[in-house]
Amino acid sequence: MTTAGRRPLIGVSTYLESGARWGAWELPAALLPAGYPRLVQRAGGIAAMLPPDDPAHAAATVARLDGVVIAGGPDVDPARYGVDRDPRTGPPAEARDAWELALIEAALASGTPLLGICRGMQLLNVALGGTLVQHIDGHAVTPGVFGEHTVKPVPGTRYAEAVPEATSVPTFHHQAVDRLGRGLVASAYAEDGTVEAVEPGGGGAGSGWVLGVQWHPEMGEDLRVMGALVAAVG
Repeated sequence: MTTAGRRPLIGVSTYLESGARWGAWELPAALLPAGYPRLVQRAGGIAAMLPPDDPAHAAATVARLDGVVIAGGPDVDPARYGVDRDPRTGPPAEARDAWELALIEAALASGTPLLGICRGMQLLNVALGGTLVQHIDGHAVTPGVFGEHTVKPVPGTRYAEAVPEATSVPTFHHQAVDRLGRGLVASAYAEDGTVEAVEPGGGGAGSGWVLGVQWHPEMGEDLRVMGALVAAVG
C-alpha cells in the first residue's frame, strides 16, 4: 500500500505484437498506446507496463503493485466463455488472455484495486463466468477512429459516485457484455441499452475496489475514473 506523499504504482497490461516499426527497426514488441500511462500519471500514479508473462507469476506481480489496469485490445477468445466463434470476432490473443485473466484473478483475490478498460471490462466479466455479445453495430464506425456516445450512470453505484452525470465518452468496440459475471452489476448504460460499466454488487466479485468501463478514458480529458482507482489505493 502507499504511504503519504508516495505516488501509487499502477500496472497496466500491454499488447504483444509480432512486429512493430519505429525508426529503422521492425521487431516484435510489447506496446501500449501512450494515453494509458499518461492517464495514470495525470491522475497521480506511476505507470508500469505489464507485458504478457507466465500466468503463474501473476499473483507475485500484483503483490508488488498498488493497482492494476487491464487495457483495451483484441477480442477475447470466445472459447474462454464457452461459445463458438462468430466470423466477425477477431483472431485469439492467447498469451494476453491467459496473462490478463491471471492478473484479474490475483487482483480480486488480494483486494488490489482493479480497473478494466474496454477489452479489460469484457475480460473481467468473462473471468467471473459472464459472456459477451460477439458483435454489435454502432459503437465502432470508422476503423482506427474513436467515436463518442453518451453513457448514463446507475444511481447508487461506485461509478455513479465518481461520475454522477451522463457523460459523452470516447468509444471504439464491437463487442459488449451479455450475461453478467458472478457478483457483477451494470453501473452505466449507453442510450441503446449496451452495458457500459460493471462493478461488484456482492456475491463473488471480490472485496476490493473493482470497476470495468467499456469506453476509453485514456482518449479523453476526464480523469475521474482513473482518479477513483488511484484514490482507492489509500
